Amino acid sequence: MKLKNINFGLGLVALLALSSCADDKFSEYRTDMTKNLKEYQYLNNYEPLKKYVEDMKASGKCNPDFKLGIALAAPDFNKQELVYCLAGSNFEEMTAGNAMKYASCVKNDGTFDFSTVKDFVTNAQDAGLTIYGHTLAWHSQQNNKYLNRIIADKEIKVDPSQKVDKEDAYTDFSTMTSFPFYVMGYTPEIKDGILISKNPGAWYQYFVVDNYPVDIDAKREYKVTAMIKASEDGQIDVQTGNWGATTSQKMSVSTQWKEQSVTFSGLTTEKAFVVFQPGTFAGDISCKWVKVTHSEAPVMEIFTDQVSNGNLDSSKPTSCFVIREAGKKDVAGTPVAGGPEGKNCIVVHANANASTEWDTQFFIYTPNKAWSKDEQYKVTFWYKATKQIGADTQCHNTPGGYMHYQCLNPNPTFTTEWKKYESTGKIPEQGDGMHAIAFNLNKGKESTAIDYYFADIHWYTVEKGNKIPLTDEEKKDTLTWAMGKWIDGMMEATDGYVTSWDVVNEAISGVDKDGDGFYDLQSATRGTVSPDDAKNNFYWQDYLGDIDYVRTAVRDARKSFAKHNGDPSKLKLFINDYNLEGYWDKQHDKLKSLIHWIGLWEDPNAEEPVVIDGIGTQMHVTCYGDATKQAKLQSDIEEMFKLLAKTGKLVKISELDMAYEDEAGTSVTFDKMTEEQHKQMRSFYTFIIQKYFELIPQAQQYGITQWCATDSPDTTGAWRKGCPTGLWDSNYLRKHTYAGFAAGLGAPEYWKENAE
Repeated sequence: MKLKNINFGLGLVALLALSSCADDKFSEYRTDMTKNLKEYQYLNNYEPLKKYVEDMKASGKCNPDFKLGIALAAPDFNKQELVYCLAGSNFEEMTAGNAMKYASCVKNDGTFDFSTVKDFVTNAQDAGLTIYGHTLAWHSQQNNKYLNRIIADKEIKVDPSQKVDKEDAYTDFSTMTSFPFYVMGYTPEIKDGILISKNPGAWYQYFVVDNYPVDIDAKREYKVTAMIKASEDGQIDVQTGNWGATTSQKMSVSTQWKEQSVTFSGLTTEKAFVVFQPGTFAGDISCKWVKVTHSEAPVMEIFTDQVSNGNLDSSKPTSCFVIREAGKKDVAGTPVAGGPEGKNCIVVHANANASTEWDTQFFIYTPNKAWSKDEQYKVTFWYKATKQIGADTQCHNTPGGYMHYQCLNPNPTFTTEWKKYESTGKIPEQGDGMHAIAFNLNKGKESTAIDYYFADIHWYTVEKGNKIPLTDEEKKDTLTWAMGKWIDGMMEATDGYVTSWDVVNEAISGVDKDGDGFYDLQSATRGTVSPDDAKNNFYWQDYLGDIDYVRTAVRDARKSFAKHNGDPSKLKLFINDYNLEGYWDKQHDKLKSLIHWIGLWEDPNAEEPVVIDGIGTQMHVTCYGDATKQAKLQSDIEEMFKLLAKTGKLVKISELDMAYEDEAGTSVTFDKMTEEQHKQMRSFYTFIIQKYFELIPQAQQYGITQWCATDSPDTTGAWRKGCPTGLWDSNYLRKHTYAGFAAGLGAPEYWKENAE
């Protein structure tokens, strides 16, 4: 189905019948909007937006590959109705608002559903529109349930004979006087603490357990056991699961009281019931109790190391081990050879005649772990010194941040031979919140200098349980696989048609916690996001690493694109982010930080090169009634474009939309907008688009995508709820902003003619 060139200036009536009735619809609607209908008639003079882009290309005024884009809901486009026609008449490229994001395509079990994506691609090809892929890697709109499950603690493997039964449900009829469950046409009686059922003359069944929890992800077997007898030998069906997802097994019954059990696997609902189905069994059935159990590893002590690189690998950071020597700055310990059993060690030099016993200190430091009072710990290390001598230990917040004079029990006593230290205990009350153990290495303020040696250093949490956490390396390996699988699946679904992608979205935070002069990546573990964001999102970079996060996504994208019929020379990968205009951001610190990070991520000379082709700036801007604010924002936008131009990379305005704030600082909804405010927004659109073409060199002009075709609905959860975000209003009537956008693309400013 090829598109008709439909004029969307006049609304739905124009779509159905290109006739004069369109003017009636236009006028009728505008009666409610303004007293001066004449001001809106000039909008009828405008061509569809992409006509102006075609003119710019023909006259050499923009990049011949420039793409004018629109964001939309893929399911709406797939209907091939209004949204389909609007997109095809006015735009060259589409961005799916949600359909191509991880959470939209990945189910709770990790399987994919790309049906909407495939239909979107097919329909885009038919309409002659390209697609901008949004997005391959992001922290938001992930299937957190699946991702957290694949890196969750794993049950400790033990001999099956050593596993213990864990009770999930227990129904004791001795405590009841009446049947407690949902009645399904037959009600057993409770007599003398025993459930009794008798054949009613037809097939029958009844509940015996309701609403017990099922751990679907653990793929456990559940055993239903009953103390049961019957008036004659036979079998009954036992059913478990939930409505629409049940499974059955045969349970034997006899004339003697016996514990009878049946086992179930493959349950698929998080809550389940147990139903007895005597069916047409002719005898009476008596039951004292029913229980549901599963077997798991027994509870044991689990040790989790909270320091990294405890074996002192010289190729890895040693930031968990800090040396403080008198008169010197704190430094990380340097691994050297000479430890026990071929291990590396750290050497700390204590000068003679120290002024205090803490002139020289060694710290075991857990920057990402705050210890709580009474929390169980275990500390182990190998140690020696050039002289037999003791050392005191203290609780510190950060290295040098003294909290309490006593930490480990017992304190270590150094000898001239290597020996292993081990201490298990609880964090003292005074150490609540501590991050570091301090060793005071000037005990007695000796008259001779002493060297202290530490090796194979570990500080464990000690917990009771039957599960053990994955190591950091195991989590990284698992999630690297998961990202690769996801990107490969998406590239297979799009079959080489989608050649431009947000490869990583919104990675940069708004804070510089490490003090290097650039904003850190968003992180749930390093305090760069809110607690709610940390809880609700999934930050891949916390597991893959700040550098490998992006490099993995880029490499996977290029490899899978080529694998699934893509032309590698056409693939363009963008880093997309918001608030790059700098209005709220000092001196464009976020954009400068993004450019800095791109320099770190790129690795063009590697065996699998990492190259980032472009930068997407979202530009969810606000038009200000306050002239000072508006002037600053426009100046900031110009500076942003200049900085982007200097990168030499493709530049895309990826998510352009606009709200309005009046002079009092109040956000104005679309139904409260004045004509002058609409016209101010018109001018602002013209400014943005003209400045893009003026300041971004042609070779770097990838495109501009309008994020909202229409004004935002005034509904809960809507993007920029109730704001005048669109070029069309909610009835698909052109607004003044349409004219401003068109003018930015080189269209005549017809409103000036109207004013004359």
